[in-house]
Amino acid sequence: MDAFSSLKISATALEAQKVRMNVYASNIANANSTRTPDGAGAYRRKDVLFSTFMVDGGYGVDVKGIVDDQRPMRQVYEPGHPDADSQGYVTYPNVNVIEEMVNMVTATRAYEANITAMNNTRAMAQKALELGR
Repeated sequence: MDAFSSLKISATALEAQKVRMNVYASNIANANSTRTPDGAGAYRRKDVLFSTFMVDGGYGVDVKGIVDDQRPMRQVYEPGHPDADSQGYVTYPNVNVIEEMVNMVTATRAYEANITAMNNTRAMAQKALELGR
């Protein structure tokens, strides 16, 4: 595998981690949203599906999709809330802010690791050019 292939692989991983961080940030931002913009009920937590594909002799990372988490929603008894059902329960998103923060940290670390890989590839390529002089 050449340096350019390595850079392309890391670039695909950077893009995938950026999408992952955006999805988790959206989850955190909507942790208490009892109504979506279209009025279809509480926000449902999202997650990112990755897949691999061949990039110049190596594997790259692709975002296969963003899917709704199927875990049950939280039900809280709040009879005075405008979104309460007939029994007084409000449906809140199935978002655990602590879990989302952990996910953001792991996505950030993966992003940083790919930046390091790209910087190391660049440094090796520069050294190889210096040897050729």
